[in-house]
Amino acid sequence: MHIRPANDGDFAGIVDLYSHMHEHDEQAGNPALQRAWADLMNDHRSCLFILEIESLPVSSCVLSVVPNLTRGARPYGIIENVVTRKEYRNKGHAGDLLSYVLTYAWQKDCYKVMLLTGRKDDSVFALYKKAGFLRGIKEGLIAYPPVR
Repeated sequence: MHIRPANDGDFAGIVDLYSHMHEHDEQAGNPALQRAWADLMNDHRSCLFILEIESLPVSSCVLSVVPNLTRGARPYGIIENVVTRKEYRNKGHAGDLLSYVLTYAWQKDCYKVMLLTGRKDDSVFALYKKAGFLRGIKEGLIAYPPVR
């Protein structure tokens, strides 16, 4: 097992890994995916992390570190797109990845890291709790754009 930031050569492996996230997801064409990938790779405040086993991307998430004018001007982090390959789930890989990413965020002096999930299964909440995330502290709200 190896955890590292993604690099330019990881595009195809990550796109394949993301197919394990949602059964029905809005699809983007390859040019749009390539542009989004380039933006992510060039964004110094965001990092896509990969946990790989024998060079296979098994689990991944993105951490964005957001500048902040409160809390002593310390930034905060947002974790998004947590995914693990279906055949590797419930083996501790996502927990290992989240532990690594949280350590990275604390090294960046984040005063907190937030994570939202749309999942409802108790096992997902057990994973996040074990990684150090607390429920019931604040309430997450989401706004979506009007239907196109």
